[in-house]
Amino acid sequence: MTTTIETDEHLGAPYTAERITLPDDHEGPAVATLVKLAAPAQTAGPTTRAVLHVHGFADYFFQTEYAEWWTARGYDFYAIDLSKYGRSMLPHQTPNYTTDLRDYFPELDEAWARITERDGHTEVIVSAHSTGGLTTPLWADARRPAQLTGMFLNSPWFDLQGPAVMRTVVSPVVKQLGRVQPMRVIPRAVSGLYTRSLHVSHEGEWDFSLVWKPVESFTVYAGWLRAVRNGQATLHAGLDVAAPVLVLSSDASGHSEEVDETVHGTDIVLEVPQIRKWATAVGPHVTYVAVKGARHDVILSRPEVRARAYTELDRWLRAYVE
Repeated sequence: MTTTIETDEHLGAPYTAERITLPDDHEGPAVATLVKLAAPAQTAGPTTRAVLHVHGFADYFFQTEYAEWWTARGYDFYAIDLSKYGRSMLPHQTPNYTTDLRDYFPELDEAWARITERDGHTEVIVSAHSTGGLTTPLWADARRPAQLTGMFLNSPWFDLQGPAVMRTVVSPVVKQLGRVQPMRVIPRAVSGLYTRSLHVSHEGEWDFSLVWKPVESFTVYAGWLRAVRNGQATLHAGLDVAAPVLVLSSDASGHSEEVDETVHGTDIVLEVPQIRKWATAVGPHVTYVAVKGARHDVILSRPEVRARAYTELDRWLRAYVE
C-alpha cells in the first residue's frame, strides 16, 4: 500500500493528510486518509504518546478543538477517514457503504502501523464516535495491539435504537435481506435536526462539509445494516479489550420536531440506556459517565457541557491511563 503525505487542504497547516491506497474492492479503487496534528515539540524529544480517532456514520474528522485538547497534553493526534467517508470518498463509490465492519480492520491496521512502527509511538489511545465506537472495540478485540493503553468511546452505537420489536422481530429479517439483497435501500425518516444543531450555517457553532456530513445523512442499505447488527451481536457476546475504557454519552435521549433544547441537550440519534447497558461488554475495565445536557457527539455539545466532558476525560486519563 502506498501513501502520500501533504498539508490537509480542508483544515490547513499544521494538519497533514496521508492518503493510504487500499486494495480494490467490488466498486474499484479505494483509499483511506490519515490526518495528523503533531503535539508541540517536547524538550525531551518526540512524544511516544498518540491518539487515533475514528468517526461515525455520515461523518469524518473535523473536530479541531478536540485534536488540540490532546496535543496540549503531549499526544500526537491522528484521525482516520475510513474508506468511502469524508476525504476518502471517491466519485465511483457508494458513500459510507460496507457489508462487514471487519472490512475496516486492514485500514485500522495500516493506520496503527504508521503510528507505532513508523512514527515510534508506544502508548496509543483509540478514540471513536458512534459507529466508530462499535468498529474499534471489535478491531481491538481481534487484533489485541500491544501499544493500546486506553480507549475512549463517545456515544458508541452498541444496539439498534427503537422499540424492542425492532431487535427481536425486524432485525433478523433485515439481516436476511442484507445477505441476499445488500443494496436494498432501507427506508427511514431523517429530520436533519441533529446536523442542523451543529452546523454554523444553521443553529450550531461548527463548520464542516455538508457534502461529507450532510443534513439529510446518507442512504442506508440492507447490507450495511446487516454489518452493523452482526457487529453488535459480537459485542453483546462479550469482548475482551484489556486496556482501560471510558464510555461517555448524554444523560438522556430525546425526540423533537424542531431545533430546540431537546435537540441541543440530549442524544436524538441513539438510545442512551442501550449505551449504558452494553458498555461493560467491551472489556473488564470500563468507566461509564453520563454527561448532562450532551448531544450525540459529546465533544460537539454546547461549551459548558463539553467542558464537563473534557473534565471527565481528563480525570479518566490521569486515573487509569497515565
